[in-house]
Amino acid sequence: MVIDHPVLHGLTVFERGWLSSNNVLLAGDGDGAALIDSGHCLHAAQTVQLVRHALAGERLACVVNTHLHSDHCGGNATLQREFGAAVFIPPGHWQAALDWDEDALTYAPTRQTCERFTPQGTVLPGETLRFGRRAWQVLAAPGHDPHSVILFDDAHGVLISADALWENGFGVVFPELAGEPGFDEVGATLDLIAGLGARWVIPGHGAPFTDVPGALARARSRLAAMRADPARHARHAAKVLLKYHLMEVRSQSVARLHLWAGDTPYLRAVWQRLGHPQRSLHAWCDALLRELVDAGALALRDGVVHDA
Repeated sequence: MVIDHPVLHGLTVFERGWLSSNNVLLAGDGDGAALIDSGHCLHAAQTVQLVRHALAGERLACVVNTHLHSDHCGGNATLQREFGAAVFIPPGHWQAALDWDEDALTYAPTRQTCERFTPQGTVLPGETLRFGRRAWQVLAAPGHDPHSVILFDDAHGVLISADALWENGFGVVFPELAGEPGFDEVGATLDLIAGLGARWVIPGHGAPFTDVPGALARARSRLAAMRADPARHARHAAKVLLKYHLMEVRSQSVARLHLWAGDTPYLRAVWQRLGHPQRSLHAWCDALLRELVDAGALALRDGVVHDA
């Protein structure tokens, strides 16, 4: 997506679905371009095609990850192979990425897929990244992920917000699923964004938008509801985990879905924290599945669940 607006000149936004995050290609100025986030590994070949076409002969110098959830960094390894691009990540997961510690990176507790890659450096909050004629401030944005960063071009008022702010909300607050506080961090990050004076926001999911005050108001309302009823957030997060799993595998029998649920620590932890609803994890999983089917997010035919 190339938006015909002078403020976004030199930026190419690849708006993806919900399995892959958006990718933002920042044109270089003789030193090569940078790609912000790389999508899911299942879409890596498509990411390569999109990037190669948009580069139009320019070199891809690096990939910068806002955080290391699998939908934001799953294409890293493929882009390293195809373009020789260096990968830069937030510092909080540096050692975990070098060691490929799937527990610390949350791929094991969520049972999500990400191809192993090796980072070459970090993007540190407080530093400035320069690509083309733009200077991007790196800002810490904990909440959805404790190590996430966002990028702000103050001169043009452009914010790459990852999952810290969408047009209608923000990403699941994963620290809360692990029994750690996260809501206050979300609030602080929203306050940080409000103080930037951004005029354009390129979110991690969904189209770029300009009604930043409206998005912040909706995000704060969502956060207030989560704080008032943490159990509701936890249940929503469980449905997100189910939906994301089906986006990865495309279809799966209910029996195998039960096996996956029983083997997914985050899902089990939410069920336990909610007081063992429906008395069994499988029965609870079935209840969530029915809600997702009724909402049109999944389909169920002859004992097989399909992504919708």
